[in-house]
Amino acid sequence: MKVMNHKSFTDLDVYKECRKYRKEIAAIVKEYFPKKEQYLLSSQILDAARSVTANIAEGHGRFYYQDNIKFCRNARGSLEETLEHLITAYDEKYIDATLLKKEKA
Repeated sequence: MKVMNHKSFTDLDVYKECRKYRKEIAAIVKEYFPKKEQYLLSSQILDAARSVTANIAEGHGRFYYQDNIKFCRNARGSLEETLEHLITAYDEKYIDATLLKKEKA
């Protein structure tokens, strides 16, 4: 069994992928969401997307396996929350089905 020793959470592949996802969500919000949503849906989706990478970082910093698991579960929950906000954006016709499908993949 190969043991991975990551000095920083920024070395984790999952963090790198979630960081890309967070940036994609921010770009979508900036391009597609109306200004009237700035303090509503835009804020909620950005908070949820940011929570994913923040939870990965915090869990990594705990240095205790069970704490890390808890924060990874929180990160997974934040991913689901982000997806739900994207579905809401689709329902409100801020984004189209193609963009929603891309982000769900």
